[in-house]
Order: sequence, then structure tokens, then C-alpha cells
Amino acid sequence: MPDTLATVVSHSLEIKHSRFIAHAAPIDTAAAALAFLQQVAIPDATHNCWAYRHGSEYRSSDDGEPAGTAGRPILAAIDGQGFDRVMVVVIRWYGGIKLGAGGLVRAYGGTAAECLRAAPRLPLVALTRLHVQAAFEDLGALHAALSSHAAEKLDESFTPSGVELRVELPADQAEPLKNRLRDATRDRIRIQRCTEPGPP
Repeated sequence: MPDTLATVVSHSLEIKHSRFIAHAAPIDTAAAALAFLQQVAIPDATHNCWAYRHGSEYRSSDDGEPAGTAGRPILAAIDGQGFDRVMVVVIRWYGGIKLGAGGLVRAYGGTAAECLRAAPRLPLVALTRLHVQAAFEDLGALHAALSSHAAEKLDESFTPSGVELRVELPADQAEPLKNRLRDATRDRIRIQRCTEPGPP
């Protein structure tokens, strides 16, 4: 699994009198990427170039630089560093010396890569949701098992015969949780996978 960023990070470089500053942020949605762009873009800078990756969704912008010299290298830096759900904006103030296409690719890609290289990482974990039905006498065993398998309770409702709840947990913990509950309650607890999984 790739990582996302633990927090917003920035990094600046000066290349042939042009100043580059990269801002990178973790994102939950594509809309969050564009909201971050609005937040950090500087209208009077020469260029505000950017790229984001959110699972299979990605976009990039050269913002007036020659095509393919800014947005794509920023995206390549995100992928090259093994990140997902990340937006990177690289802002440039032109310093009077042209860098050429190759120089721009290295400047934008390099600023983005340096920014991400030093950034604190947060592993992305695939999540799954389960629907659980348990009798009152099995509640103790159920709650003990949920906490030891990192399951988070989303909602809980009581019925005449017991309790129904939806939980979210790391996908690799679903089978161990089912097995533990089967053994602890002599297979009395009913568990089904919910149709809407958590984000990968």
C-alpha cells in the first residue's frame, strides 16, 4: 500500500534566480485537492503549477509553463515517492534566466520530490465494514474482540434479542475477528460484510 502525508509540508529552492516553493498536503477527495490549491496559490507569482493523485484519479496543471514541464513532473514525484491521496502545488517566481524545458522538468519535479522526501508519512490502510448481530450474553466477548482487532464502531442499535452494529476495521483484520468471535461465542454471532467498504 502507498502512504499519504501525515501533515502539510513545504520546501523551497532557488534555481538560477527563480524561486520555487512546494506545498504538499494529504487529501481525502479530488475537491480537497483543488481547495488546497485555492488556499496556497499566490496570484502574483509567475506560475502556480500542481498535481494530485487520489487512487486512480489524478490531474495536473502546467499553469502557463510549456506543456509537460511542470504538472507531469510533479505527478511523477508523487508517484516516485510512493504517495497516494496527495496534492502538491509548486509556485515559481521567475528570476530572469530561462531554464529551458529540461531545466523546468528538473526544477518542478525536483522541488516536489525534495518536499515529499522529507515529509512525515502515514501508511494508507484498506478498510472494510461489517454488520454484526449478537445476543446480549455475547456483548462482553464482542466488545473485547472489536478493540483487539482495531475495529471502530460506526453505529449500534438494540433489538429485543440483542444488538446490531456496524464496524469499520482494517481489511486484514476481518477474518481474524470473525474467527475469534466464532470461537468465543460458539458461532452464535452473525457477521456480514457491508456493501459500502471504507476507502482503500
